[in-house]
Amino acid sequence: MKVLLIYPKCPDSFWSFNHALKFISKKAAVPPLGLITVSAMLPDMWEKKLVDLNISPLRTSDILWADYVFISAMYIQKESVNKVIAESKKWGKKIVAGGPLFTQEYANYPDVDHFILNEAEITMPLFLADFEAEQPQRVYATAEYADLSQTPVPDFHLLSVKDYAFMNIQVTRGCPFACSFCEITSLLGHKMRMKSTSQIINELNVLYNTIKWRGAVSIVDDNFIGNIKEIKNNLLPEIKKWMQSHKYPFNFSIQSSINLADDKELISQLIDAGFNAAFIGIETPDELSLQACNKVQNKNRDLIQSVKKIQQAGIQVSGGFIVGFDSDTPSVFQRQIDFIQQSGIVSAMVGLLNAPKNTKLYRQMEAENRLTIEATGNNTDSSMNFIPKMNYNELQNGYRNIINNIYSVKPYYKRVRQFLLNYNRSARTQTQIRFSLVVALIKSIYVIGFLNKGRTEYWKFLIWTLIHKPKLLVDALTYTVYGYHFRTVYGLRPITE
Repeated sequence: MKVLLIYPKCPDSFWSFNHALKFISKKAAVPPLGLITVSAMLPDMWEKKLVDLNISPLRTSDILWADYVFISAMYIQKESVNKVIAESKKWGKKIVAGGPLFTQEYANYPDVDHFILNEAEITMPLFLADFEAEQPQRVYATAEYADLSQTPVPDFHLLSVKDYAFMNIQVTRGCPFACSFCEITSLLGHKMRMKSTSQIINELNVLYNTIKWRGAVSIVDDNFIGNIKEIKNNLLPEIKKWMQSHKYPFNFSIQSSINLADDKELISQLIDAGFNAAFIGIETPDELSLQACNKVQNKNRDLIQSVKKIQQAGIQVSGGFIVGFDSDTPSVFQRQIDFIQQSGIVSAMVGLLNAPKNTKLYRQMEAENRLTIEATGNNTDSSMNFIPKMNYNELQNGYRNIINNIYSVKPYYKRVRQFLLNYNRSARTQTQIRFSLVVALIKSIYVIGFLNKGRTEYWKFLIWTLIHKPKLLVDALTYTVYGYHFRTVYGLRPITE
């Protein structure tokens, strides 16, 4: 068997970092971890080839080479998915599909021959057994949750490693919380499931030895600290030992709930093990909205102080924010602006509320006959898939006002200054000065410091950094590039003169 694994193209978005990647000569932020994990579940004797459309185009010769085409995708990749399916069927190829998009919407894809839905550790062996018996079914689904001890090491060797800014691994699945707008628990459950510590160390060894990776590693878990006891007692001590023995070749980023701020010991362990960044769902400073969406972990706390605790310990915080809750009033827009600016959360992903399928919010909107279109999965396209309580135009204008007031040049650099004042970088995560970093520095100075309007603020910011936080110059320069990306994505980039 010859299997062509295709990862569809992601459109330009907040997390694509397309406009920042150009400065470091990378083509994509992260590789398709789910797809290369599925690849490792296929028989060893099968030939496998990966085409990540975010890295390279799909060639007719690739399709003609293959016996089967495997596709994995998320909502945001729908447009590219349709093109891949059409091109594959044009040449008469059988298609096998899985991942979040198809698990939720497989009925919308009549041209796909076989669906491997839910968690592939359970459904893929069923397909392979039927395939061997020459009686494959069209849909393989399960209501059970996988035992992650059965998850193989992903086929990292299929990747064009040099084209990615990050590598990624998965440690856990599930989330103990039950936010009404979040589809994670509907897909992966409330119970936290974890790979063993030995599995994770094995994956680090593959990254280090097999593909020779050095640098950033994103842990893709939806809530890395969902099982705090296991993380603290077993995993982090072993990662620390591994990192020390290998002279800290990686720096890790995670997704976490805000209660990370409540555990000083855990934060210290993360720092000691080489973790330096966390994405946290803040959502809103409004207590009524937090209560309405069941964001219990964010309630009754000083959210800004929680963020600052994490920053001061040496972990950079990016955050997710939402407007459009039923309880939101027009005052929420300025409150969001003030919170984001005061917290020093530089990468603040602000989106309008959407109701993904199979969530509590979706069922509520369905019952109230308020659903309109399918969700796009893109947090920066100003779309909603239900009728909001607030006047729609007022909500859109308020949302745009938030974006203008946090990503326009002056307020953006003001926020980065606030972050640098909050932040204490750990010596264990010092950035190594590589040739690629020097090239990126030169590019950023030329493009942002000379070609763009807003260059005056750029130079004022760099001078301020050299005076007040010279040890954080690399971080400061990184955030100037992030700002360039965000302004471009949101249509705020100063016009080139």
